[in-house]
Amino acid sequence: MKDFRRLLRYVRPYLGRLIAAAVCSVLISLVYVGLLVLIQPILELLFPGAVTLPGAAAGKTRPFDHLRKLLGAGGTDAPGLPFARWLGGGTKGTIILIAVLIVVLFVLKGIFTYLASYLTRSAGLQAVRDLRADLYARIQRQSLAFFSDHPTGSLISRVVNDVGRLQRLVSGDLAEVFRLGAIVIGQAAWLFYLNARLASFCLILLPLLVYPVARFGARLKATSRRSQEKMGEAVDVMKEGITGTRIVQGFGMEEFEIGRFRRALDRIQNAEKRAARLVSLTAPVLELVGAIGAAILLAYALQRIHAGKLSPADVFTFFAALFMIYGSIKNLVKINNEVQQAMAAAQRVFQLMDLPNRIREKPAALDLPPFRDRIEFRGVHFAYGQAPVLRGVDLVVPAGTVVALVGSSGAGKSTLVNLLPRFYDVNKGAVLIDGRDVREVSLASLRAQIGIVTQEVILFDDTVRNNIAYGRADVPLDRVTAAARAAHAEQFIEALPRGFDTTLGEAGHRLSLGQRQRISIARAILKDSPILILDEATSSLDMESEAEVQGALQNLMTGRTVFVIAHRLSTVRRADVILVLDEGSLVERGTHPELLARKGHYARLYALQFRDDRPAPEASVL
Repeated sequence: MKDFRRLLRYVRPYLGRLIAAAVCSVLISLVYVGLLVLIQPILELLFPGAVTLPGAAAGKTRPFDHLRKLLGAGGTDAPGLPFARWLGGGTKGTIILIAVLIVVLFVLKGIFTYLASYLTRSAGLQAVRDLRADLYARIQRQSLAFFSDHPTGSLISRVVNDVGRLQRLVSGDLAEVFRLGAIVIGQAAWLFYLNARLASFCLILLPLLVYPVARFGARLKATSRRSQEKMGEAVDVMKEGITGTRIVQGFGMEEFEIGRFRRALDRIQNAEKRAARLVSLTAPVLELVGAIGAAILLAYALQRIHAGKLSPADVFTFFAALFMIYGSIKNLVKINNEVQQAMAAAQRVFQLMDLPNRIREKPAALDLPPFRDRIEFRGVHFAYGQAPVLRGVDLVVPAGTVVALVGSSGAGKSTLVNLLPRFYDVNKGAVLIDGRDVREVSLASLRAQIGIVTQEVILFDDTVRNNIAYGRADVPLDRVTAAARAAHAEQFIEALPRGFDTTLGEAGHRLSLGQRQRISIARAILKDSPILILDEATSSLDMESEAEVQGALQNLMTGRTVFVIAHRLSTVRRADVILVLDEGSLVERGTHPELLARKGHYARLYALQFRDDRPAPEASVL
């Protein structure tokens, strides 16, 4: 119920529509009562000899007669109704009145059904839109550690599949709950009006219906949750197979990936089959219980008829209302099965939304002033879980300095620079910009002053212009063009079919790797941040592409404080200072000549890369 109440909070802003829908549902129930009222006069017309037994219902089932009197039956017109005599008089008038009432009631039923369904669905769709937006916003604001713990496919499954189940609940099922619930309540009231003793007898049998529904519902919820977890695993497998198509086909592993996906689908199917067994069992059990109750009730009613306490018309009308209630309850039970599955989805959705963000902005955090002086890492320790990565790093970087970070894989280079924009927080120590701890300032102001160019180029399925101006539609085209020119990208962009308005496709795969990297550099140039992080920005490029990108990087680095991570030591020779990391500790620092002269860790790394003593490429910007 906690998840359901929380889900209803998303519906609350649209409460007005739901109230209007509920009113329409009540009116639908009254229409059904009106149709039931017509049963007895129809039976009297079909069986003219039938009479109401003395003491049977005492006229309670005669609203139709009251309507005829209101319309002036017997020769007296009702005020303002000149046609009433024609409708209300004699058998012919009764037949016409019944026919007209049937048409009118069904017209009203159609209008009220449309309004109730549309109002409920529109409110539900809007509520689901708000929920999906909140869930995505929550995911986007999580730290990098969150994405390490949660596979992409699982996140996509929760945003798309799990919320999709909730959409069916709040937009479709909720409308049916209103309609069917109003019918059950309205017909139950009508039953008590017809015969309180028979209606009370029905209440005794009600727990026989409720118990199996509750038992099956609880088991279905648990089974549905397992099914949704398996769906997330299948989406993961599919995502890996699609994004890794080049490797899959290069290794001839198409059949292997198809097999992986089929096995994932088999796991989903096994969970779905368990749910299907529960759903399929619900209807027969419900019908059996209903048949037992109906048989007992019928025997009791027949005994009352023979005792002269009830008339056949009374019993027929009563059972018509009762079967309408039973049909509505059966449909509500089907909806309950869907509700249980939706609640399992809601549990997964809200569980994800409730995960704490490891990178929290302090309340009333101040904006970071423009960077002017220095960046400091003070006694920094960091670990992924229980595995230490950085151990007591102390470092001061004056503004305008180009700092190169080198070391073997896993030494902590990328981790160190990831602490600067607070992708992670230190376990011990502090990272300071101009003497301000980065944990004390707002994230937006901190990250606005840091530009990032990585080895893994991230482009979006949008135009070249929008990729360079990423998220800033107000940037004029001349500034975008200037950034592309500085990134050595203008020439190939102009050669594209629509120039800067060319759509790049998913991940920008219509461009070469070098071209994608230069678009990424143009984006960083346009951002114009005083602090720049270059994380293996040229490591995956060929020599020709690297030369082009190095020229673009030279323009990007001018006048900025730069952190460069590179495995190719030839690209860091001109850095103002080179920092050597080994197993999370800062073991050496100095310029390229100084570190070579020490013949320490850096010299050994350099010797391993240049055993043939080849000169470094002249294209190197460092």
